[in-house]
This record gives sequence, structure tokens and C-alpha cells, in this order.
Amino acid sequence: MNRKYRKTLIAGNWKMNKTPSETKAFMTELKAMLPKGRWCDIALCVPSVCIPAAVRALRDTRVGVGAENVNANASGAYTGEVSTSMLVDAGCKYVIIGHSERRAMGETDADVNAKTLAALEAGLVPIVCCGESLEQRESGITEEWISMQIKLALANIGEDKIRKVVIAYEPIWAIGTGKTATPEQAEEVCQHIRGVVRKLFGSKNARAMTIVYGGSMNDKNAFELLAQPDIDGGLIGGASLVAEKFVKIIEDANQPTA
Repeated sequence: MNRKYRKTLIAGNWKMNKTPSETKAFMTELKAMLPKGRWCDIALCVPSVCIPAAVRALRDTRVGVGAENVNANASGAYTGEVSTSMLVDAGCKYVIIGHSERRAMGETDADVNAKTLAALEAGLVPIVCCGESLEQRESGITEEWISMQIKLALANIGEDKIRKVVIAYEPIWAIGTGKTATPEQAEEVCQHIRGVVRKLFGSKNARAMTIVYGGSMNDKNAFELLAQPDIDGGLIGGASLVAEKFVKIIEDANQPTA
């Protein structure tokens, strides 16, 4: 992390877990355990039906609520979808875009770009995901694959808005598998991502961009991962469903930095 130039973000991704009632109970538990400092930003991205409960429960805290997906269209005949204006009106600040599990359902890089543009236009903070499969890593094309994803995801975004984007590096082979990239592996790719952003948007914007790691970060490995200079936080899956573990990661994010 480098808090001198950019924000640190610890964001939970609940995926398809917890009901609105369970959300209220979790938030009550979490609030009692949150550290007093304000060193890092905190977000919880929850299922759409849980957003109102999360917003109400967290209203008096510094924790931002986010969604796990969004539709790029403002409105229309898109049964089951949710627009940016709906999320904003519900109280969301963040939205995850391009998660590998959504991509596996058919989401394309063009979709990711359209959603990112729509999120920025609405004032949401997009957490844009990228990552390689095990086959791609073993084939030695990780950097090429990540570069392509970043270039396509950030197409047509103006320099006035690029600093509002958070990029999450989530190696597909490390999501929900219990496997985690070593701190050195994760740092190498996050550093590469910053280099791609530098070429696209300049050094100042690259230096200011928050890049988080999202491959099975948990309460056991967070400290070492977050000690890397280009890892500015985490997109936390399973560990964000347990208040004690999530708070431990937040505390690890508040470690001293150079």
C-alpha cells in the first residue's frame, strides 16, 4: 500500500449469501467490532435484496454499501436487471463490475466497459475486476491477458473520472479455491496493471489509482499481501461473511506504510 498517493480499500463481496434479516444482524455485529481509526475505506457489496437493510444498518458508520452487478442501460425491458439510478437511490456507493463469476455467465469486455461508463456517469465507484485462468498463467500470457482486459474495460473513460475507478486483480485460479497468489505474484501483476494505466492515462493518474487484490484474501494472509507497494486493499469473498475475519483484514490494512 502507499497511502501517500492513493486510498486503501477493503471491500467485501458477499456473492449470493445472506438474507436481509441476516444482513441486519451481521451489520450490528460488525459495527461493534470496527476499529476506531479512519486509515482505510471500507465497503460491503451485497445481494440486491440486502442493499436497503445494509444501508439502514450502516447509516451511522463510515462503511460504504455496494452492489455486485449493474446493467449499463438506464431503464427498459431488462427483466431481473438493476440500473445505476436504482443503486444510487437505494444508497449504494460502490458496484462490482466484471467479476470472473459474471464473466463465466457470458459478460464480455464490452459489457464491462459499458457498465463502468454508466457507473461513473451515475457517481458510483466501479470496482472493475480482471484476472487470468490457471491455463493462461501456465501459458505465460498473464500480462498480455490482463493488459487487454484493462484496455477494453477503461476505453473512453476521461482523465477526469479515471481516478474514481478501482481495479481488482482476481486471478481466477485463486477464487474460492483456497489457493492464493503469493504476495510476490500478486504484487507483480498489480504493478503491471499500474503500468498499463500509466501508459493509458499518465503517471499521476496511475499513481493515484487504487488497485486491490481479490483472490482468496483472508484474515490469515492479508497482512503480507497488503504490505506490497502496489496492492492497495482487497476484494474479500468468504472472509467478508464473518465479521471477526473481515475486521481482522481491516486492521491489517491499517498497518504502517513507508
